[in-house]
Amino acid sequence: MTISSSEPIRVMLVDDHAMVRKGLATFLKVFDDLQLVGEAENGAAAIQLCGEILPDVVLMDMVMPDMDGVAATRAIRQQFPQVQVIALTSFKEGELIKKALEAGAIAYLLKDVSADDLVWAIRSAHAGRATLSPEAAQALVEATNQPPTPGLDLTEREREVLGLMIEGLNNTQIAGRLTVSPSTIKSHVSNVLSKLGVASRTEAVTLALRSRIVA
Repeated sequence: MTISSSEPIRVMLVDDHAMVRKGLATFLKVFDDLQLVGEAENGAAAIQLCGEILPDVVLMDMVMPDMDGVAATRAIRQQFPQVQVIALTSFKEGELIKKALEAGAIAYLLKDVSADDLVWAIRSAHAGRATLSPEAAQALVEATNQPPTPGLDLTEREREVLGLMIEGLNNTQIAGRLTVSPSTIKSHVSNVLSKLGVASRTEAVTLALRSRIVA
């Protein structure tokens, strides 16, 4: 199956490493249906340049100084929805992949991708079709299957109470600090234990510290 276009696909490169951009630029010249129209070294520059040249497809590094690829992808997709973004990175952490896709990237590839797979992804992106490298797909599945982070459902007040529990305060002391009744604090503590799935204050404090539930 061939994805083709009468006009060359206009490609923009975004990477903070000049050698990476040079390599990709050389690669693009090999294909008649691909045309390099611009390069940027960080996310902020990418957004500005994108507005000036309106490429068809952006090859976007994810980890860059100043503004990372996720933020730049989100801004480009919001401001120029006709521009497709391919995340092209060395990192395959599931959380980063999720963030990139949520930001609007149509594809996620690793930098060791073969030339054939990269050109296929560019052509697919131009046609509105998504591509995930096998490694990215596996990492995404593993991230999705991870148990939810404990403490996400705690209310702001419950987090406050948990923070004071970590300080070693008992219910009466917490009540005094927050100027509420001890019975109210007892209820909050009970909710905290229940939501964290633990049986004691000590377990709650240990889990909170290990999982960094309270900043």
